[in-house]
Amino acid sequence: MSSETHKTHLNASHAKQWLQKQLHKVGDIEERELKNQEDHALLLYFKSMCDPVVVNEDLINRFYELNSLKIYEEFIRSFPSTIEPAEESELMRNMLRGCVVVFIQDRVLLFDAVLINAGDIQPASTENVIQGPDDSFTENIEVNLNLIRHRYQTANLKSEFMTVGKISQTRIIILYDVTKADESVLEELRKRLSELKSDIVQSASEIERHTMHPQLRLFPTLMLTERPDRTVMNISQGKVAVLVDSTGYAILLPAIFNDFFTAMDDKIQLPPIGWFLKGIRYIALFVTVLMPSLYVAFTSYNPEILKMQITLLIAGSRATVPYPSFFEVIFMLLAMEFLTEASVRLPKAIGQTACVVGGLILGTAATEAGLVSNIMIILVAAVAVTNFVIPINMMSSGIRVTKYIFILLATFFGLVGIVLGVVATIMYLTSLRSFGKPYLKMFAVEWSNKGDQQSG
Repeated sequence: MSSETHKTHLNASHAKQWLQKQLHKVGDIEERELKNQEDHALLLYFKSMCDPVVVNEDLINRFYELNSLKIYEEFIRSFPSTIEPAEESELMRNMLRGCVVVFIQDRVLLFDAVLINAGDIQPASTENVIQGPDDSFTENIEVNLNLIRHRYQTANLKSEFMTVGKISQTRIIILYDVTKADESVLEELRKRLSELKSDIVQSASEIERHTMHPQLRLFPTLMLTERPDRTVMNISQGKVAVLVDSTGYAILLPAIFNDFFTAMDDKIQLPPIGWFLKGIRYIALFVTVLMPSLYVAFTSYNPEILKMQITLLIAGSRATVPYPSFFEVIFMLLAMEFLTEASVRLPKAIGQTACVVGGLILGTAATEAGLVSNIMIILVAAVAVTNFVIPINMMSSGIRVTKYIFILLATFFGLVGIVLGVVATIMYLTSLRSFGKPYLKMFAVEWSNKGDQQSG
Protein backbone atom coordinates (compact mmCIF):
# COMPACT_ATOMS: atom_id res chain seq x y z
CA MET A 1 0.00 0.00 0.00
CA SER A 2 1.05 3.59 -0.54
CA SER A 3 0.92 4.29 3.19
CA GLU A 4 3.62 1.70 3.86
CA THR A 5 6.11 3.46 1.59
CA HIS A 6 6.32 6.48 3.88
CA LYS A 7 9.37 6.51 6.06
CA THR A 8 8.01 9.20 8.34
CA HIS A 9 4.59 9.55 9.89
CA LEU A 10 2.66 12.51 11.18
CA ASN A 11 2.36 12.89 14.91
CA ALA A 12 -1.35 12.49 15.72
CA SER A 13 -1.57 15.13 18.46
CA HIS A 14 0.43 17.70 16.48
CA ALA A 15 -1.62 17.02 13.34
CA LYS A 16 -4.85 17.43 15.31
CA GLN A 17 -3.75 20.76 16.80
CA TRP A 18 -2.60 22.00 13.38
CA LEU A 19 -5.93 21.05 11.78
CA GLN A 20 -7.98 22.73 14.51
CA LYS A 21 -5.97 25.91 14.00
CA GLN A 22 -6.39 25.82 10.21
CA LEU A 23 -10.10 25.05 10.41
CA HIS A 24 -10.99 27.87 12.76
CA LYS A 25 -14.31 29.55 11.78
CA VAL A 26 -15.23 26.70 9.44
CA GLY A 27 -18.84 25.88 10.31
CA ASP A 28 -19.23 22.68 8.25
CA ILE A 29 -16.42 20.75 9.95
CA GLU A 30 -17.50 17.63 11.87
CA GLU A 31 -15.56 16.09 14.75
CA ARG A 32 -16.75 12.65 15.88
CA GLU A 33 -15.17 10.99 18.90
CA LEU A 34 -15.55 7.19 19.01
CA LYS A 35 -15.19 5.35 22.34
CA ASN A 36 -15.63 1.67 23.10
CA GLN A 37 -14.42 0.55 26.52
CA GLU A 38 -10.69 1.36 26.42
CA ASP A 39 -10.53 1.94 22.66
CA HIS A 40 -10.61 5.47 21.31
CA ALA A 41 -10.62 7.01 17.80
CA LEU A 42 -11.39 10.42 16.34
CA LEU A 43 -12.90 11.33 12.96
CA LEU A 44 -12.47 14.80 11.45
CA TYR A 45 -14.07 15.73 8.13
CA PHE A 46 -16.09 18.28 6.15
CA LYS A 47 -19.82 17.47 6.37
CA SER A 48 -20.40 19.11 3.00
CA MET A 49 -17.69 17.08 1.25
CA CYS A 50 -18.11 13.58 2.72
CA ASP A 51 -20.87 11.04 2.15
CA PRO A 52 -22.64 10.52 5.53
CA VAL A 53 -23.70 6.97 4.56
CA VAL A 54 -20.10 5.94 3.87
CA VAL A 55 -18.89 7.56 7.09
CA ASN A 56 -21.56 5.83 9.19
CA GLU A 57 -21.31 2.41 7.57
CA ASP A 58 -17.57 2.06 7.01
CA LEU A 59 -16.12 4.07 9.89
CA ILE A 60 -18.52 4.57 12.79
CA ASN A 61 -20.43 1.27 12.75
CA ARG A 62 -17.31 -0.79 12.05
CA PHE A 63 -15.57 0.75 15.04
CA TYR A 64 -18.18 -0.68 17.42
CA GLU A 65 -18.51 -3.99 15.57
CA LEU A 66 -14.83 -4.94 15.38
CA ASN A 67 -14.05 -4.28 19.09
CA SER A 68 -10.31 -3.94 18.41
CA LEU A 69 -8.30 -0.91 17.34
CA LYS A 70 -5.77 -3.08 15.58
CA ILE A 71 -8.43 -4.88 13.50
CA TYR A 72 -10.21 -1.54 12.91
CA GLU A 73 -6.99 0.04 11.61
CA GLU A 74 -6.34 -2.95 9.34
CA PHE A 75 -9.91 -2.70 8.05
CA ILE A 76 -9.45 0.97 7.13
CA ARG A 77 -6.08 0.26 5.49
CA SER A 78 -7.68 -2.48 3.40
CA PHE A 79 -9.38 0.13 1.22
CA PRO A 80 -7.18 0.95 -1.84
CA SER A 81 -7.84 4.69 -1.53
CA THR A 82 -6.72 4.88 2.13
CA ILE A 83 -3.41 6.68 2.61
CA GLU A 84 -1.23 7.67 5.54
CA PRO A 85 -0.08 11.27 4.95
CA ALA A 86 3.54 12.17 5.45
CA GLU A 87 3.05 15.91 5.85
CA GLU A 88 0.38 18.32 7.00
CA SER A 89 -0.21 19.90 3.60
CA GLU A 90 -1.14 16.48 2.21
CA LEU A 91 -3.53 16.05 5.11
CA MET A 92 -5.38 19.29 4.39
CA ARG A 93 -5.38 18.80 0.63
CA ASN A 94 -7.12 15.42 0.90
CA MET A 95 -9.60 16.66 3.49
CA LEU A 96 -10.71 19.37 1.07
CA ARG A 97 -11.09 16.72 -1.61
CA GLY A 98 -13.53 14.69 0.53
CA CYS A 99 -11.42 12.46 2.81
CA VAL A 100 -12.06 11.69 6.47
CA VAL A 101 -9.10 12.09 8.82
CA VAL A 102 -9.00 9.12 11.21
CA PHE A 103 -6.89 9.45 14.36
CA ILE A 104 -6.09 5.99 15.80
CA GLN A 105 -3.66 6.11 18.73
CA ASP A 106 -0.54 7.68 17.23
CA ARG A 107 -1.54 7.08 13.60
CA VAL A 108 -3.26 9.44 11.15
CA LEU A 109 -5.13 7.89 8.20
CA LEU A 110 -7.08 9.42 5.33
CA PHE A 111 -10.24 7.54 4.31
CA ASP A 112 -11.85 8.47 0.98
CA ALA A 113 -15.58 9.29 1.49
CA VAL A 114 -16.11 11.94 -1.17
CA LEU A 115 -19.72 13.03 -1.71
CA ILE A 116 -20.90 13.63 -5.29
CA ASN A 117 -24.34 15.16 -5.82
CA ALA A 118 -24.50 14.86 -9.59
CA GLY A 119 -28.07 13.55 -9.60
CA ASP A 120 -29.55 16.62 -7.88
CA ILE A 121 -27.89 19.26 -10.07
CA GLN A 122 -29.86 20.98 -12.85
CA PRO A 123 -28.56 23.24 -15.66
CA ALA A 124 -28.64 26.98 -15.05
CA SER A 125 -31.86 28.55 -16.32
CA THR A 126 -31.40 32.33 -15.87
CA GLU A 127 -27.64 32.72 -16.49
CA ASN A 128 -26.89 30.70 -19.59
CA VAL A 129 -23.38 30.20 -20.96
CA ILE A 130 -22.10 28.97 -24.30
CA GLN A 131 -18.95 27.35 -22.91
CA GLY A 132 -17.99 26.34 -19.40
CA PRO A 133 -19.82 24.54 -16.57
CA ASP A 134 -23.59 24.52 -16.78
CA ASP A 135 -24.58 23.37 -13.28
CA SER A 136 -26.56 25.54 -10.88
CA PHE A 137 -27.41 25.74 -7.21
CA THR A 138 -30.21 23.63 -5.78
CA GLU A 139 -32.66 24.26 -2.94
CA ASN A 140 -30.50 22.18 -0.57
CA ILE A 141 -27.94 24.32 1.24
CA GLU A 142 -25.65 21.34 1.93
CA VAL A 143 -25.49 20.49 -1.78
CA ASN A 144 -24.71 24.12 -2.62
CA LEU A 145 -21.88 24.20 -0.09
CA ASN A 146 -20.55 20.98 -1.60
CA LEU A 147 -20.55 22.53 -5.10
CA ILE A 148 -18.49 25.49 -3.87
CA ARG A 149 -15.99 23.48 -1.83
CA HIS A 150 -15.33 21.16 -4.76
CA ARG A 151 -14.24 24.22 -6.75
CA TYR A 152 -12.50 26.15 -3.95
CA GLN A 153 -10.31 23.64 -2.13
CA THR A 154 -8.47 25.66 0.48
CA ALA A 155 -8.65 25.92 4.26
CA ASN A 156 -8.88 29.71 3.85
CA LEU A 157 -12.52 29.30 2.76
CA LYS A 158 -14.42 29.92 5.99
CA SER A 159 -18.10 29.15 6.59
CA GLU A 160 -20.29 30.72 9.26
CA PHE A 161 -23.75 29.31 9.96
CA MET A 162 -26.63 31.55 11.04
CA THR A 163 -30.43 31.29 11.33
CA VAL A 164 -32.87 33.99 10.19
CA GLY A 165 -36.66 34.21 10.39
CA LYS A 166 -38.42 33.89 13.72
CA ILE A 167 -40.90 31.29 12.41
CA SER A 168 -39.19 29.79 9.35
CA GLN A 169 -35.77 29.39 11.09
CA THR A 170 -34.05 29.48 7.71
CA ARG A 171 -30.41 28.42 7.71
CA ILE A 172 -27.86 30.60 5.94
CA ILE A 173 -24.11 30.17 5.42
CA ILE A 174 -21.65 33.05 5.05
CA LEU A 175 -18.70 32.01 2.86
CA TYR A 176 -15.50 34.00 2.38
CA ASP A 177 -11.76 33.65 1.88
CA VAL A 178 -10.22 34.84 5.14
CA THR A 179 -7.05 36.04 3.36
CA LYS A 180 -8.94 38.20 0.84
CA ALA A 181 -12.26 39.31 2.34
CA ASP A 182 -12.60 42.71 3.99
CA GLU A 183 -13.34 42.34 7.70
CA SER A 184 -15.40 45.55 7.75
CA VAL A 185 -17.71 44.06 5.11
CA LEU A 186 -18.12 40.90 7.19
CA GLU A 187 -18.92 42.86 10.33
CA GLU A 188 -21.51 44.96 8.50
CA LEU A 189 -23.08 41.83 7.00
CA ARG A 190 -23.33 40.10 10.38
CA LYS A 191 -24.89 43.23 11.85
CA ARG A 192 -27.53 43.55 9.11
CA LEU A 193 -28.43 39.86 9.28
CA SER A 194 -28.78 39.98 13.05
CA GLU A 195 -31.14 42.97 12.68
CA LEU A 196 -33.39 41.14 10.20
CA LYS A 197 -36.80 40.99 11.95
CA SER A 198 -38.85 39.12 9.35
CA ASP A 199 -40.89 36.14 10.60
CA ILE A 200 -40.71 34.15 7.36
CA VAL A 201 -37.61 34.04 5.11
CA GLN A 202 -38.02 31.71 2.14
CA SER A 203 -35.67 33.06 -0.51
CA ALA A 204 -32.39 34.84 -1.08
CA SER A 205 -34.32 37.75 -2.62
CA GLU A 206 -35.94 38.53 0.75
CA ILE A 207 -32.57 38.72 2.50
CA GLU A 208 -31.20 40.81 -0.36
CA ARG A 209 -34.14 43.23 -0.08
CA HIS A 210 -33.86 43.61 3.69
CA THR A 211 -30.07 44.01 3.82
CA MET A 212 -29.56 46.51 0.96
CA HIS A 213 -29.20 50.18 1.94
CA PRO A 214 -30.98 52.35 0.96
CA GLN A 215 -34.04 50.19 0.42
CA LEU A 216 -35.65 52.66 -2.03
CA ARG A 217 -33.34 52.46 -5.03
CA LEU A 218 -33.41 51.65 -8.73
CA PHE A 219 -30.20 49.64 -9.01
CA PRO A 220 -29.24 46.56 -6.97
CA THR A 221 -26.20 46.79 -4.70
CA LEU A 222 -26.10 43.04 -4.06
CA MET A 223 -26.01 40.32 -6.68
CA LEU A 224 -28.08 37.13 -6.83
CA THR A 225 -26.62 34.27 -8.84
CA GLU A 226 -27.56 30.65 -9.48
CA ARG A 227 -24.10 29.72 -10.76
CA PRO A 228 -21.48 28.08 -8.48
CA ASP A 229 -18.65 29.13 -10.83
CA ARG A 230 -19.61 32.82 -10.57
CA THR A 231 -19.80 32.46 -6.78
CA VAL A 232 -16.35 30.88 -6.59
CA MET A 233 -14.88 33.54 -8.88
CA ASN A 234 -16.26 36.32 -6.68
CA ILE A 235 -15.02 34.66 -3.48
CA SER A 236 -11.54 34.45 -5.03
CA GLN A 237 -11.76 38.22 -5.68
CA GLY A 238 -12.37 38.95 -1.99
CA LYS A 239 -16.16 39.08 -1.97
CA VAL A 240 -18.56 37.36 0.42
CA ALA A 241 -21.18 34.79 -0.58
CA VAL A 242 -24.35 34.03 1.39
CA LEU A 243 -26.11 30.71 0.81
CA VAL A 244 -29.75 30.42 1.85
CA ASP A 245 -31.54 27.15 2.51
CA SER A 246 -34.57 26.30 0.33
CA THR A 247 -33.48 28.61 -2.51
CA GLY A 248 -31.33 28.01 -5.57
CA TYR A 249 -29.54 31.38 -5.46
CA ALA A 250 -26.53 32.78 -3.63
CA ILE A 251 -26.03 36.42 -2.61
CA LEU A 252 -22.72 38.05 -3.58
CA LEU A 253 -21.50 41.22 -1.89
CA PRO A 254 -20.25 43.88 -2.20
CA ALA A 255 -21.38 44.32 -5.81
CA ILE A 256 -20.22 47.05 -8.17
CA PHE A 257 -22.02 48.35 -11.25
CA ASN A 258 -19.63 46.56 -13.60
CA ASP A 259 -20.37 43.14 -12.05
CA PHE A 260 -23.89 43.14 -13.48
CA PHE A 261 -22.55 43.45 -17.03
CA THR A 262 -20.09 40.56 -16.72
CA ALA A 263 -21.01 37.13 -18.05
CA MET A 264 -19.07 33.97 -17.23
CA ASP A 265 -18.33 33.55 -20.93
CA ASP A 266 -16.13 36.65 -20.72
CA LYS A 267 -13.58 34.70 -18.65
CA ILE A 268 -13.50 31.81 -21.10
CA GLN A 269 -13.22 33.79 -24.34
CA LEU A 270 -9.99 35.34 -25.58
CA PRO A 271 -9.42 38.74 -23.89
CA PRO A 272 -10.20 40.92 -26.95
CA ILE A 273 -13.44 39.00 -27.51
CA GLY A 274 -14.38 39.36 -23.84
CA TRP A 275 -13.78 43.12 -23.96
CA PHE A 276 -15.83 43.36 -27.16
CA LEU A 277 -18.78 41.47 -25.60
CA LYS A 278 -18.73 43.67 -22.51
CA GLY A 279 -18.60 46.76 -24.75
CA ILE A 280 -21.66 45.45 -26.61
CA ARG A 281 -23.54 45.24 -23.31
CA TYR A 282 -22.71 48.83 -22.38
CA ILE A 283 -23.84 49.99 -25.82
CA ALA A 284 -27.08 48.06 -25.26
CA LEU A 285 -27.46 49.84 -21.91
CA PHE A 286 -27.37 53.28 -23.53
CA VAL A 287 -29.66 52.19 -26.37
CA THR A 288 -32.38 50.74 -24.13
CA VAL A 289 -32.30 53.72 -21.72
CA LEU A 290 -31.89 56.65 -24.11
CA MET A 291 -33.43 55.65 -27.45
CA PRO A 292 -37.13 56.14 -26.47
CA SER A 293 -36.42 59.49 -24.80
CA LEU A 294 -34.29 60.65 -27.74
CA TYR A 295 -37.16 59.77 -30.09
CA VAL A 296 -39.50 61.96 -28.03
CA ALA A 297 -36.97 64.81 -27.85
CA PHE A 298 -36.09 64.79 -31.55
CA THR A 299 -39.72 64.44 -32.64
CA SER A 300 -41.33 67.04 -30.40
CA TYR A 301 -38.59 69.46 -29.32
CA ASN A 302 -35.35 69.34 -31.29
CA PRO A 303 -35.95 68.04 -34.85
CA GLU A 304 -33.31 70.44 -36.20
CA ILE A 305 -30.51 68.31 -34.73
CA LEU A 306 -31.18 65.47 -37.15
CA LYS A 307 -30.49 65.57 -40.89
CA MET A 308 -33.31 66.86 -43.05
CA GLN A 309 -33.91 63.45 -44.68
CA ILE A 310 -34.26 61.71 -41.31
CA THR A 311 -36.53 64.46 -39.97
CA LEU A 312 -38.83 64.19 -43.00
CA LEU A 313 -38.79 60.39 -42.76
CA ILE A 314 -39.96 60.49 -39.13
CA ALA A 315 -42.56 63.17 -39.89
CA GLY A 316 -43.93 61.16 -42.81
CA SER A 317 -44.10 58.00 -40.71
CA ARG A 318 -46.05 59.86 -38.00
CA ALA A 319 -48.43 61.63 -40.39
CA THR A 320 -51.39 59.47 -39.38
CA VAL A 321 -50.62 59.33 -35.64
CA PRO A 322 -53.25 61.49 -33.89
CA TYR A 323 -51.39 62.19 -30.61
CA PRO A 324 -47.94 63.42 -29.48
CA SER A 325 -44.88 61.19 -29.58
CA PHE A 326 -44.91 60.84 -25.78
CA PHE A 327 -48.20 58.91 -25.83
CA GLU A 328 -47.03 56.85 -28.79
CA VAL A 329 -43.84 55.78 -26.98
CA ILE A 330 -45.57 55.06 -23.67
CA PHE A 331 -48.33 53.06 -25.39
CA MET A 332 -45.91 50.79 -27.25
CA LEU A 333 -43.48 50.36 -24.35
CA LEU A 334 -46.28 49.44 -21.96
CA ALA A 335 -47.59 46.94 -24.50
CA MET A 336 -44.09 45.45 -24.61
CA GLU A 337 -44.01 45.27 -20.81
CA PHE A 338 -47.36 43.46 -20.80
CA LEU A 339 -46.05 40.89 -23.27
CA THR A 340 -42.87 40.41 -21.24
CA GLU A 341 -44.78 39.83 -18.02
CA ALA A 342 -47.16 37.47 -19.79
CA SER A 343 -44.25 35.42 -21.11
CA VAL A 344 -42.96 35.04 -17.54
CA ARG A 345 -46.30 34.20 -15.89
CA LEU A 346 -47.89 31.96 -18.53
CA PRO A 347 -47.08 28.21 -18.60
CA LYS A 348 -43.94 27.50 -20.58
CA ALA A 349 -45.84 25.38 -23.10
CA ILE A 350 -47.89 28.33 -24.37
CA GLY A 351 -46.08 31.40 -23.02
CA GLN A 352 -43.63 32.00 -25.88
CA THR A 353 -46.16 31.21 -28.61
CA ALA A 354 -48.82 33.49 -27.13
CA CYS A 355 -46.42 36.39 -26.74
CA VAL A 356 -44.90 36.09 -30.22
CA VAL A 357 -48.35 35.94 -31.83
CA GLY A 358 -49.65 38.77 -29.61
CA GLY A 359 -46.66 40.96 -30.43
CA LEU A 360 -46.98 40.43 -34.19
CA ILE A 361 -50.74 41.09 -34.21
CA LEU A 362 -50.43 44.13 -31.94
CA GLY A 363 -47.58 45.70 -33.93
CA THR A 364 -49.14 45.05 -37.33
CA ALA A 365 -52.64 46.18 -36.34
CA ALA A 366 -51.41 49.34 -34.57
CA THR A 367 -49.32 50.34 -37.60
CA GLU A 368 -52.06 49.70 -40.15
CA ALA A 369 -54.59 51.58 -38.02
CA GLY A 370 -52.30 54.60 -37.90
CA LEU A 371 -52.02 54.55 -34.11
CA VAL A 372 -48.22 54.26 -34.15
CA SER A 373 -45.52 54.85 -36.75
CA ASN A 374 -43.40 52.21 -38.43
CA ILE A 375 -40.28 53.71 -36.89
CA MET A 376 -41.85 53.31 -33.45
CA ILE A 377 -42.20 49.54 -34.03
CA ILE A 378 -38.49 49.33 -34.89
CA LEU A 379 -37.60 51.41 -31.84
CA VAL A 380 -39.62 49.23 -29.43
CA ALA A 381 -38.10 46.05 -30.84
CA ALA A 382 -34.57 47.49 -30.45
CA VAL A 383 -35.31 48.58 -26.86
CA ALA A 384 -36.70 45.15 -25.95
CA VAL A 385 -33.76 43.25 -27.44
CA THR A 386 -31.07 45.47 -25.93
CA ASN A 387 -32.67 45.28 -22.49
CA PHE A 388 -32.33 41.50 -22.50
CA VAL A 389 -28.63 41.72 -23.43
CA ILE A 390 -27.81 42.57 -19.78
CA PRO A 391 -26.75 39.24 -18.19
CA ILE A 392 -28.12 39.75 -14.65
CA ASN A 393 -31.90 40.02 -14.40
CA MET A 394 -31.79 42.27 -11.30
CA MET A 395 -30.01 45.02 -13.24
CA SER A 396 -32.17 44.44 -16.31
CA SER A 397 -35.30 45.15 -14.25
CA GLY A 398 -33.83 48.38 -12.90
CA ILE A 399 -32.95 49.54 -16.40
CA ARG A 400 -36.53 48.85 -17.55
CA VAL A 401 -37.81 51.37 -15.00
CA THR A 402 -35.06 53.93 -15.63
CA LYS A 403 -36.01 54.48 -19.28
CA TYR A 404 -39.45 55.78 -18.26
CA ILE A 405 -37.82 58.47 -16.13
CA PHE A 406 -35.84 59.64 -19.15
CA ILE A 407 -39.00 59.65 -21.28
CA LEU A 408 -40.67 61.98 -18.76
CA LEU A 409 -37.62 64.27 -18.74
CA ALA A 410 -37.61 64.37 -22.56
CA THR A 411 -41.37 65.11 -22.60
CA PHE A 412 -41.07 68.16 -20.34
CA PHE A 413 -37.57 69.48 -21.13
CA GLY A 414 -36.50 67.93 -24.43
CA LEU A 415 -32.86 67.16 -25.09
CA VAL A 416 -31.77 69.33 -22.14
CA GLY A 417 -33.79 67.09 -19.82
CA ILE A 418 -32.04 63.98 -21.17
CA VAL A 419 -28.59 65.52 -20.58
CA LEU A 420 -29.57 66.53 -17.05
CA GLY A 421 -30.95 63.03 -16.46
CA VAL A 422 -27.67 61.40 -17.53
CA VAL A 423 -25.70 63.68 -15.20
CA ALA A 424 -28.13 63.01 -12.33
CA THR A 425 -27.95 59.24 -12.91
CA ILE A 426 -24.15 59.26 -12.83
CA MET A 427 -24.22 61.31 -9.62
CA TYR A 428 -26.75 58.90 -8.12
CA LEU A 429 -24.63 55.85 -9.02
CA THR A 430 -21.55 57.56 -7.61
CA SER A 431 -23.32 58.17 -4.29
CA LEU A 432 -24.34 54.53 -3.87
CA ARG A 433 -22.35 52.22 -1.61
CA SER A 434 -22.40 48.45 -1.33
CA PHE A 435 -21.38 47.61 2.24
CA GLY A 436 -19.20 50.69 2.31
CA LYS A 437 -17.58 50.11 -1.09
CA PRO A 438 -18.04 52.58 -4.02
CA TYR A 439 -20.70 51.27 -6.40
CA LEU A 440 -19.36 52.93 -9.55
CA LYS A 441 -15.86 51.51 -9.31
CA MET A 442 -15.87 50.48 -12.92
CA PHE A 443 -12.50 48.83 -13.33
CA ALA A 444 -11.78 46.53 -10.38
CA VAL A 445 -8.34 44.88 -10.60
CA GLU A 446 -9.47 41.27 -10.52
CA TRP A 447 -6.03 39.71 -10.33
CA SER A 448 -5.04 41.46 -7.10
CA ASN A 449 -4.96 39.50 -3.85
CA LYS A 450 -6.11 42.42 -1.70
CA GLY A 451 -9.66 42.01 -0.57
CA ASP A 452 -10.44 45.72 -0.35
CA GLN A 453 -9.45 46.15 -3.99
CA GLN A 454 -11.68 43.32 -5.06
CA SER A 455 -14.76 43.95 -2.93
CA GLY A 456 -15.40 47.49 -4.20
